[in-house]
Amino acid sequence: MIRIALIAIFLVLFLTLSIPVFLIEWIIGKFNPSLRDISSLRIVQRAFRVVILISGVRLKVIGEERIPRDTAVLYIGNHRSYFDIVLTYARCPGLTGYVAKKEMLKIPLLSRWMKFLYCLFLDRSDIREGLKTILAAIDQIKRGISVMIFPEGTRGEAASELEMLPFHEGSFKIAVKSGCPIVPVAISNSSALFEDHLPRVTPAPVVIEYGEPIYPGELPREQQKFLGRYVRDVILEMLKKNQGSGEA
Repeated sequence: MIRIALIAIFLVLFLTLSIPVFLIEWIIGKFNPSLRDISSLRIVQRAFRVVILISGVRLKVIGEERIPRDTAVLYIGNHRSYFDIVLTYARCPGLTGYVAKKEMLKIPLLSRWMKFLYCLFLDRSDIREGLKTILAAIDQIKRGISVMIFPEGTRGEAASELEMLPFHEGSFKIAVKSGCPIVPVAISNSSALFEDHLPRVTPAPVVIEYGEPIYPGELPREQQKFLGRYVRDVILEMLKKNQGSGEA
């Protein structure tokens, strides 16, 4: 319980002390939007690294060099833990907006940081609003801002992390319409940090593997037709390979 208490205290302090930082970032953005974008990214990444340190996670990263550095990308990952966002965002090489559920807008201060970092808020109950979110993501990619989405739509709660939910095919229109590469992200054992034994945070080994970029236009027609299924299979193979990796 000590770790979860320390994380909660740190996050409350970070968000509270962020209030004057918002004003500074806003002023910077008026004169140099690019500088504000990068400074906001690095501030949040540093905060997430503190959370990672407190949690005691033993992190192994594979294939990070595969992420293209000369273009925005669509990151597609499996989702088992709240820590998935913390672990992956701390490693984003460039500006990246995550697709989050609209309920996150209700969290004061945190939602302000998310807006600074181009996060998009998805209403899963409204198809029309969902389409607007997809179109906004396409626009961000075209402006050079990467997007991360967990296309299962919610955290997986099956007994095995290999039992992923089906990937929503609509998410992949972001890559198809923008022409950006897809970077598959396989996150192994993250639920062992928190969700497997609520409410305690317990140190555990976690593996993040970035797969080879996928260019939808270069795939065979059948794989293009069921792109979500294809990317899910790629992630599943990485999860199978990394099962048990790094465990003591």
